[in-house]
Amino acid sequence: MITLKSHHEIELMREAGRLVAQTHELLRSAIKPGITTAELDRMAESFIISHNAIPSFKGYSAQPGVKPFPASICASVNDEVVHGIPSDDKVLQNGDIISIDIGAILNGYHGDAARTYAVGAISDDAMRLIDVTRQSFFEGLKFAMHGHRLTDISNAIQQYVESNGYSVVREYLGHGIGKEMHEDPPVPNFGRPGRGPRLEAGMTLAIEPMVNMGTYRVKVMPNMWTVKTQDGSLSAHYENTIAITDQNPIILTEV
Repeated sequence: MITLKSHHEIELMREAGRLVAQTHELLRSAIKPGITTAELDRMAESFIISHNAIPSFKGYSAQPGVKPFPASICASVNDEVVHGIPSDDKVLQNGDIISIDIGAILNGYHGDAARTYAVGAISDDAMRLIDVTRQSFFEGLKFAMHGHRLTDISNAIQQYVESNGYSVVREYLGHGIGKEMHEDPPVPNFGRPGRGPRLEAGMTLAIEPMVNMGTYRVKVMPNMWTVKTQDGSLSAHYENTIAITDQNPIILTEV
């Protein structure tokens, strides 16, 4: 069931989203060759907790039989698409790209956003992948308007990504968000337009294209969390929490 949020609830989500965006800014300034993904995780966790919030991801259980996620951020390097587990053994190298996904619960509501960052000097190809992934979100956002159908967003993302020679991950989707991190509706990043629920003011969505340089196919690692590209190609991720209004959508995960 899709839950429409009141103006007050959206303002609370904006506060949670702002904290997520501030955490991204903190990590962005810290990402450099030689730092470990575990160091970034500890920085993020400390910052979120210091603002009287709770990291959304730590202890999150996806399915029975899989251990809860052990960290406060997802840190996915190079061919890792999503759900990379931070580690003291994972040292960032010059030329890497890293996708950081951050969630926080503040006043009972979630904020959720992901960005892909360059580590030192990266190749032109890697930078273009990051740029196209980011822009694909904004292409989808053009259709995040009252009266459109959900897959109008999905189709715009797919068309932009594929027109640039990349592929959109199919197995992992965006989602509704609010008091729960994952609410209805699922938000695919691909598909035909004109399908799914009609968008209404008060809907809050996490739109998050995951874009691969090669095939869209992915594989799950033995830890049952980390997802990699099947062909070893680079992957990038860009996500914001947004609110549908009677007019233009609002990005809630901005500073």
